[in-house]
Amino acid sequence: MLEALRKHTQGWMAKAILALITIPFALFGIDSYLNQAGNQVAVAKVDGHKISLQEYSSAVENARNYMQGQGQKVDAALLESPAFKQSVLNGIISRRLVDNAIDDYRFKISDEQLSQHILGMSEFQANGKFSEETYNQLLSQNKLTPAKFEQSVRQDLAAQQVRDGLSNLVFMPKKVADQALFSEFEQREVTVVDIKASEFANQVSIKPEQVLAYYNQHKTKFIAPAKVKLQFTLLSAAGLVGQVSVSDEEVKQYYDENAAKFQGNEERQASHILIGFNAGASAQDKATAKQKAEDLLQQVKANPSKFEKLAIENSQDTGSATRGGDLGSFGRGAMVKPFEEAVFAMKVGEISNLVESEFGYHIIKLTGVTGESSDFNSVKTNIKAELIFQKAQAKYAELADDFGNTVYEQSASLNPVAKKFNLQIQDSPAMTRDEIAKFFKSERLATLIFSDEVLKEKRNTEAVEVSANNLVAARVVAFTPEAPRSFDEVKPGIESLLKIEAATALAKQKGEALVAELKAGKTPELDWISPVTIDRKNAQGLSDAVMKHVFKVNTRTLPAYAGFNEANKGFTLIKVNAVTQKLKDDPALAEKAYRVYQSAIGSEITYAYVSSLKAQKNIQVNPKALLSSSN
Repeated sequence: MLEALRKHTQGWMAKAILALITIPFALFGIDSYLNQAGNQVAVAKVDGHKISLQEYSSAVENARNYMQGQGQKVDAALLESPAFKQSVLNGIISRRLVDNAIDDYRFKISDEQLSQHILGMSEFQANGKFSEETYNQLLSQNKLTPAKFEQSVRQDLAAQQVRDGLSNLVFMPKKVADQALFSEFEQREVTVVDIKASEFANQVSIKPEQVLAYYNQHKTKFIAPAKVKLQFTLLSAAGLVGQVSVSDEEVKQYYDENAAKFQGNEERQASHILIGFNAGASAQDKATAKQKAEDLLQQVKANPSKFEKLAIENSQDTGSATRGGDLGSFGRGAMVKPFEEAVFAMKVGEISNLVESEFGYHIIKLTGVTGESSDFNSVKTNIKAELIFQKAQAKYAELADDFGNTVYEQSASLNPVAKKFNLQIQDSPAMTRDEIAKFFKSERLATLIFSDEVLKEKRNTEAVEVSANNLVAARVVAFTPEAPRSFDEVKPGIESLLKIEAATALAKQKGEALVAELKAGKTPELDWISPVTIDRKNAQGLSDAVMKHVFKVNTRTLPAYAGFNEANKGFTLIKVNAVTQKLKDDPALAEKAYRVYQSAIGSEITYAYVSSLKAQKNIQVNPKALLSSSN
């Protein structure tokens, strides 16, 4: 039961989705897409209503910020992974469905509820009280109007009502919960001994008539499958590498355009002082902000040791100001472009001139560098190899259709296509259908080879892309139909099988007798392994088969004994010496486990609820827009 709950409630991906669905009341980014989303390319549609690329990008940023806030490392590879992108989109769709349900259910948040919530938000507190000045300043910095922000919080509170309503449905009797949790946290001291089938092999004698009888009763098992010998030819990007070239100028241009890709694991730690200006600020307002920033820059340049104090007193980035402007460590892609370019061009201890970004004017101090970057000369060879293969892939794409057409139009032979594309024709040994599918890693090609058109009419197969950038066409040159194997051919294998089965039966018989003796209080001499203490998550070296059976052993009387049979292996005896309940010995852990258990069930109900909403709606995803999005 608990394993099923973990499916939807554990892991970074689940937490990222949870951050999008369960309304964390975060100030930054909640509503930014509402100000920007227009008629851009749709990443998905929910009942015909678009989820724009900008809305999706905003959600990615929120998920990244949430995960970083939880202390998780978030790199470019993760953000570009299909699994991450799909999880973010699922979160947006789920939130959209919940918002629609709110409208359907007519949930309402009163002005008083809204006011009380905003007054209590820590972001707007100054000296322990709500500060209207801080409120207006933060909204301006995040390009939010009070109306838009309050609308978004009102919607969040309504969604929270829905979620709380679902959570209130959760009721688990204490006895049922205790039974599940005690089982989950139970520890057992266990030892085992194997009664191996191989130990009984010398006691087994198989008569010739038994082997013959088995053969006659199972003739359908002894059919030699049909085999074919093939000719085939391959068009591949790898085979075209020798036909393309890349200049040094192209290599350098690629490096310059993709500098972030070649930064290795370098991260930089910096502090900044931000003097912001509002979105759409007038030239005069920007000039005023710039003058203030220049005044601060002069003070910092004159006395760098005052940087932290000036940041605390003047920086309008409230998140870092309280830390003296410290932004922590970050790699490329984490900051806006002007800020990033400045930081990665600085030396440790250096203070920048004013850097202008969409948020205002920054004074930056580089405080540390970790990891290593890669200069051009160190990656030049790798870049050239990558570009050559890219050109080979492009050439392959240009030739693929022509290759396929030639194979089809001149289907009586592979010689024309091999000559036209300067390819080799290769010969295969005799292979079965399964061997062909494994050899070429293509079920489709194996199916085509055994089709009437190819097998009987002696035509080429169509061109099949057996893997990325690899097209294969084949034809059959020899065919051997399936036929029964002779008795003499399979006799040794049957005799071995019967011996193993008989030895396993003897091991089982011996094992069951030993279990009966042990339960009766007798103490037969057995070579038990050293006892280990296990729980459901920690096998301590025990096999999966043992773990599958050990928690089924009835432990009312200790020591407790049981056993199980494994086909063609033998019999395993299990002895449970002691059982302990961690929850009984640790009330604090028990209380925590119960809360987590209740929360997990609540999350599962929420997940099931959202799934039911999805099942009622027409949801369309644009995979091209999703996979091509740049974050």
